[in-house]
Amino acid sequence: MLRRNPVTAFLLVAVAFSVMFLAFPVSEFRLPGVDQDYEPVQPIAFSHRLHAGEMEVPCLYCHSGAQRSRNAGIPPMGLCMNCHKMVSAPFMQVRAEAEAAEKEKRKPRKIVSPEIRKIYTALGLDDSLSKAPSITPAPVVWKRVHNLPDFVYFDHRPHTNAGVTCQVCHGPVQAMERVRQSSTLTMGWCIDCHRQNWTAASPGGKPLHVPTDCSRCHY
Repeated sequence: MLRRNPVTAFLLVAVAFSVMFLAFPVSEFRLPGVDQDYEPVQPIAFSHRLHAGEMEVPCLYCHSGAQRSRNAGIPPMGLCMNCHKMVSAPFMQVRAEAEAAEKEKRKPRKIVSPEIRKIYTALGLDDSLSKAPSITPAPVVWKRVHNLPDFVYFDHRPHTNAGVTCQVCHGPVQAMERVRQSSTLTMGWCIDCHRQNWTAASPGGKPLHVPTDCSRCHY
């Protein structure tokens, strides 16, 4: 049997890790374990600080699945268009164009920001919101931030309907420019929360009796 020199084996491992670090940005490279503070760059620079913070858009307006299904879900681009068919760029940019058009005695041009244009492109629309034959509609592939192991069962419904706010698990999302994993989401972290709220009351005043038995999360 061919025996490999230990030094050669070490060099091969070092080269393999070097290739991995070169192939993926350091911010995207994650070892197995706790992903607290994971904050990936998303395909669209959606600002929760602006939408959930300054604009005070309710979390459940975009993530309505949290009330009726296991997963909170990602809002479809069509939901984004409820606002962005009218709002196509930051207010200051639109105002600057309106003022320039008034001085130049012309009709204001429509200003579309690069990030909002990505929404239009995903739906196969041009800047005038018309179907563009040259643009193929394609879903936006968001990077998942909060991810539990496959052997853990988590359901948003009992938590949301019991009055648990999104910030309890997800942190101050309304202050985040880019969403990051604020909590550890470890088993101990979840159990501590359940223990602290064992005799808590729901919004309607009914005792919750939060479970701590293994079978509740590990089927």
